[in-house]
Amino acid sequence: MTVIIEPFRIKSVEPIRLTTREERERILKEAGYNLFRVKSKDILIDFLTDSGTSAMSSKQWAAIMEGDESYAGSPSFFKFEKAVRDITGFEHIIPTHQGRAAERILFSFVGGNGKIIPNNTHFDTTRANVEFTGAEAMDLIAPEAHDLQSQLPFKGNMNLDALENLFREAGPEKIPLVMITVTNNSWGGQPVSMDNIRGAKEVCDKYNTPLFLDACRFAENAYLIKRKDPAYHDVSVRDIAKEMFSHADGCTMSAKKDAFANIGGFLAMNSEDWATKARDLLILTEGFPTYGGLAGRDLAAIAQGLAEVLEEDYLEYRLASTAYLGSHIAKGGVPIVQPVGAHAIYIDARRFLPHIPPLEFPGHALACELYLAGGVRGCEIGSLMFARKDPESGEPLPAENELVRLAIPRRVYTQSHVDYVVEQILDVFRRRESIRGFRIVKQAPFLRHFTAHLEPV
Repeated sequence: MTVIIEPFRIKSVEPIRLTTREERERILKEAGYNLFRVKSKDILIDFLTDSGTSAMSSKQWAAIMEGDESYAGSPSFFKFEKAVRDITGFEHIIPTHQGRAAERILFSFVGGNGKIIPNNTHFDTTRANVEFTGAEAMDLIAPEAHDLQSQLPFKGNMNLDALENLFREAGPEKIPLVMITVTNNSWGGQPVSMDNIRGAKEVCDKYNTPLFLDACRFAENAYLIKRKDPAYHDVSVRDIAKEMFSHADGCTMSAKKDAFANIGGFLAMNSEDWATKARDLLILTEGFPTYGGLAGRDLAAIAQGLAEVLEEDYLEYRLASTAYLGSHIAKGGVPIVQPVGAHAIYIDARRFLPHIPPLEFPGHALACELYLAGGVRGCEIGSLMFARKDPESGEPLPAENELVRLAIPRRVYTQSHVDYVVEQILDVFRRRESIRGFRIVKQAPFLRHFTAHLEPV
């Protein structure tokens, strides 16, 4: 089949509103030039995130109607627990209201001053939850990932040599766990190979240290392994996913990504001691261990979504629709992270806007201009999101990459919506030299990009 179609029919629609550029200029200014602060009713195409923004299926809505809201021991929890365990194989399944709650609970008892949490690349909330405990969030990305234009298949991998050296130099007592994010969201949504996950587990076992996956997009990573690794061409995506988890000791997950849910997540692991600590913290801040801050209907929707996300017809469509956007803007000269991943296109704002210095936030400037041009909302992943300081002088340092992520919600937009986005991006690219940078007016100490106020330079 040469034409990949959506493997679903649309049963319900929601209107969207096209504003004028004059309206958008006013709206953006009133929002402090922060797209997170713009109301969704003023967005035409919302590619800010694929988290919690997916369209649920008729079977998920049906499951919601059967959700049981008992405070303790709800049958909805046991369906959820079985769905997670059937894929991950982990013994202890702990629901949370979303992924960052799972991160906060986990790092509350494994982090702390003097600890180091290595990852292929920490995303924003993971990094913040690690650093909030006083621990260091260390990125160990594979060397080949630094060439954003190369077509290598697994540029999300962890640098295993660097991981081994870290254990030798810092000592295993300072490294309570190792984490791998699949797919690597901060680095262009690039996949992690099975060999890399297996190799990381071998290093961790050598030093008696647990390996955890940040599994938000586990199904997309599994499908990319199937597509890119000849050893897995004939293996089902479900079996690939199971093998990925078999090499880990636990995981965190936001079910708002690869479970099609609008809210929810979980923390899963094999350690009974850690699970006891996690449940104690869960009760304190999230809820009883069989609901974890979620309604029974949410648990039911997640259980159904975990079954649907492993359907290979859906995953083929998912990759094809994302590649469609990437290939069309790349043909027009727009620099993007290659190869295209599954959940998003990442525009290389440093190459798109070379005249804007990194500390004037070229990624943010580009994201703002895409909104002004056509009401399209994306997300900066660069020096605004990942603020750093020189350890000696305290002066701000730029991030390694200046990217704009266009994260595509699952089962939400049609090809004509994507064609419109392509048109807007190419229009902005043609007049890119007129775009200027931004400075920060007000910011929070953690995750500043969510609430900061900025102004044009």
